[in-house]
Amino acid sequence: MFSGLVEAVGQLTATDSSKDAHARTLTIDAPFAHQLALGESVSVNGVCLTVTATTPDHFQVECTPTTLAITTLGSLSVPSLVNLERSVTPTTRLGGHWVQGHIDTQGTVVSVVPEGEAHHVTFAYPQEFQRLIVPFGSITIDGVSLTVVHAEPGQFQVTLIPFTQSHTTLGSLSVGQFVNLEFDVLGKYVQQLLTPYVDNEKRSSIQ
Repeated sequence: MFSGLVEAVGQLTATDSSKDAHARTLTIDAPFAHQLALGESVSVNGVCLTVTATTPDHFQVECTPTTLAITTLGSLSVPSLVNLERSVTPTTRLGGHWVQGHIDTQGTVVSVVPEGEAHHVTFAYPQEFQRLIVPFGSITIDGVSLTVVHAEPGQFQVTLIPFTQSHTTLGSLSVGQFVNLEFDVLGKYVQQLLTPYVDNEKRSSIQ
């Protein structure tokens, strides 16, 4: 479990698919690499991955075919920068929201509009997830916990303050770029619980 508060920006230094053509091993330089233990979970651009090897300067994670299909990690190239966060502890202040690191889908940057020092960024996303995005609700973009300031079918907007721009990779977003999206887990559970009742009402109205 993560909070969506990016701890550091790391750099992808190598990729390897020699062991399995359908999987991918990522080598990432990180300032906290020397503190990681094998088997530990790390969020990489919002994707929860398991540490499989470490050195004082870098760590390795393995991406499964499912991870490569759903997230943007399959398209990363050296020397891409990535947002990193270690999992929370029982004493960690939860400054963002509950983030699982389980990506739901990818979004696309539609526009980046500066206003003073802030950036208003609009993203497009598959409309099938429309019920999971609400104004002033939480969303995770490439591992960063953010607040939705505007939402409409197929698009939503967030505002990036200068600190977020300078301490994460989101400060360099460009139009057309793909990002990893994770919707609020509470919203997903509510949707799952209510779906049978909504479907029943639809069937009743048709009859």
